[in-house]
Order: sequence, then C-alpha cells, then structure tokens
Amino acid sequence: MEEEKVRLESDHILSLLFKLSIPGIVSMFVHALYNVVDSIYVGHLSKEALAALSLAFPVQIILIAVAVGTGVGITSLISRLIGKGDVERASNTAEHGLIIALVYGVMGLVAGLFLSEQILALFTNDPLLIEFGSEYIRIILIGSTAMSIPIISNSILRGEGNTFIPMIAMLIGSILNMILDPFFIFGLSVFPRLEVEGAAIATVLSRVISGTFILYILFKGDMLLNIDFKHFRRDLSLVRDIYAVGFPSMIMQVLASFMVATINVILAGYSAVAIAAMGIYFRLQSFVLMPVFGLNQGYMPIVGYNYGHKKPERIKKTVVYGIVTAFVFCMIGFFIFQLFPEQLVTLFNEDPELVKTGTHALKAISYLYPVVGFSIMASVTFQAFGKGFRSLAISVLRQLVLLIPLAYIFGKMGGLHLLWYAFPVAEVIAFGGIMVWFRSTLREIEKEIQDSSGRI
Repeated sequence: MEEEKVRLESDHILSLLFKLSIPGIVSMFVHALYNVVDSIYVGHLSKEALAALSLAFPVQIILIAVAVGTGVGITSLISRLIGKGDVERASNTAEHGLIIALVYGVMGLVAGLFLSEQILALFTNDPLLIEFGSEYIRIILIGSTAMSIPIISNSILRGEGNTFIPMIAMLIGSILNMILDPFFIFGLSVFPRLEVEGAAIATVLSRVISGTFILYILFKGDMLLNIDFKHFRRDLSLVRDIYAVGFPSMIMQVLASFMVATINVILAGYSAVAIAAMGIYFRLQSFVLMPVFGLNQGYMPIVGYNYGHKKPERIKKTVVYGIVTAFVFCMIGFFIFQLFPEQLVTLFNEDPELVKTGTHALKAISYLYPVVGFSIMASVTFQAFGKGFRSLAISVLRQLVLLIPLAYIFGKMGGLHLLWYAFPVAEVIAFGGIMVWFRSTLREIEKEIQDSSGRI
C-alpha cells in the first residue's frame, strides 16, 4: 500500500488522473444507463407513470444527497489524512462513516413507512400521480440503508485512491437492476406484475447485493485502511471535519432536489407532459454529467493528496487536465442532444405531444453544456481543498439565485417554449462569477502552501 502513496505523489498527472478516473467514469456511465433503462421501462407503462417517477425523483435525490455528501466529506478527509501520513485517524474516519450510513438508513425507513403519500402530495394534487409516485418512493425509502452503505463504502475506498473496487460495486448494482427491472415491472416468468412498485423493488434488491460485496471488501483487511471496529474511538472532531466538506456538498445536492421539485411545480401549471419531458431530460443528462462525476472520483483524491503533501505544481496540472476533460465530455453531450433529440425522447414514450415537448426541451437546455463542466470541476476542487462552503455557494448561485427565478420569469414571458432556456442562461451568468472566484482560490492555496513550507 506504500506504492499507492508514491503513485499519488509522483506519477505523471494525466496518466494518474485517467488510471483513477476511468473506473469511476465506467461505473457512473453504467449507472446513468440504468437510470435511463429504468425510466424507459416505466415510460412504456404510461406517460402518467413516467411523470410520477419524475415527481418522486427529487425525494430520491435527497436520499442520494445525504449519502453522497457524507461520502464526499469522507473521501476528502481520508485523502488529506493519508497525505499527512495519519493512516490510523483515516481508518477511524472510515468507521465513523459506516455508522453514519446506518443512522441515515433508519431515518429513511421511518419516512418510508409513515410519510410516502404526504411527501408526494407536496408536488401535485393529481390522485393518480400521487398513487404511482408514493408506491415507488415508499419502497425506495424503506430500503435506503441499501443505498447509503454502498455509497459511503465506495467513498472510503476512493479516499485511499482505490477507484477500481467502487467501479465493480457500481457495475454489480446497475447491471443487476437493469436485469431485474423487466421481471418485476412486467411480471415476466414466475414474477408478479408489480409495475411502478416493481421498479423500486429491483432497485433496492440490486443495491443490497452490491452493498454486501463492498462491505466484504472493506472488512477483509486487504487495504491501507484498517476497518474492523476493534480500535474504534468515538471522535466527534472527525464527524465535524467530515461535514466541514460533506455538509455543504450534501446541501448542494439537496438544493438540486429542491430545484427539480420547484421546476416540477412550475411545470405542473402547464401539464403532466411537461413534467414527463423534464424527467426525460434529467435521466438523459446523466449520460453527460455522470462521466464528469466519475472523473471527479479520480480527480479529488489527487488534488486532496497533493494539497496535504504541499505540491502546488501537481495541483495546477491536475486542475487543468480535469477541466479540459470535463469540457470534452460535456461537448459530446451537447452535440448528441442537438442532433438526435427526437430519437432520444421516443425511446421513453411515443406520445406525439411528449415527443414534441421533450425534443424542444432537450435542444434548449443542452446549450448549458459548454460551461457547466467548468462549474462542476470548480466545485469539486473547492471540496478537495476542504473548502466545502465555497462549493455550496456555487450551487446556491446556479440553482436558487438564478435558475428558479429565471424559469418562472421566462415561463410568464413566453410560456413553456421559453421556460427551457432559463437553464443555459442561468449557467452562463453563473460561469463568470465562478471563474473569478476559482482563480483567486487557486492563488490563495498556492500562497498558503508557500507560507507553510517557509515555516518548516
């Protein structure tokens, strides 16, 4: 495992970035494929079922946000502690993370048992959408431990620079989900036809299996960190340090949920078709953004380690390579959405009104892709430096201060046709401010490292 430290400190940055990121990119791409396939199956039930899944989506984002936000804090803290040579404290951080995952699972279970219908009623008063949506989200909430454990366990491994095993775990969960979906949704073979509920059951069951695999890897002892709870020490300062980065990240993703939920409420004033079109866009955009998030799984440990190890030149190279790669991913998505929007929408449902609305939405919203890659990489860079609240500020600017008001205003000015353009306009406005802040932060970090080295 000593080789892992040397690799992070001295290997060529571009090759190191791709070595660590490719597993994450592959796993996130397959995860995006699962999201799309899942929605395609549900979309073939009815456009109302697809709209209900779109309404339940923000709740699912919150579940993922809590686990991913905690995981980001764990990855950042573990990578910095390993960079400083404090492996024992890094191992204790991992053990705290697993306990936190269990706590979140119990909270989700309680919410699923008692609050599912009330949650869906916040977004619509359509009885059919509430029925379909609550059926789905009840099972997802009850099985939330099966989501929090794999996410946080994968974050622990990424903190020590291991991105291969998280890729395998993600592949197991996503591929199993795609295999199980048609059996539970449509009642193939001996399986009962459970429709929307079946989609949720397939998701939870596949996560239980992938979670079992990742826990086996963590506890078998063949890694740099020693996770066995034999030497566990309750340390609230570790929890504080995890959430110094993780809480802003968590709030950022909760803001994404709030943004989606609010946009859905605005779209509900037009039609269920508009909600379904938004749901299709969010599923398809994961093909563009999930590879960027996969890139970040390799990017963050490199930046965090070299920040802890006081290597400013390696940090700069990593940042440049990361931003350029993210831009390439996003531009590929831009051209696909511009050239083939109708074909993409038709995959989900062939209803003429949905195809027309969804096609325009994909083309209009995708104009944000030339700049969104930079904003995502700037946010992750702040997290790697332990400056989580700066990442939070970026999300507040993009999703609350700009997007929601612009969506409302554009809708009032030009109806649904103009509303979709609020997304790229908000992103372009935010880009200018983020660029200035990002450059000043890099100068600040370089000065901090120089001052620290001068005192040694």
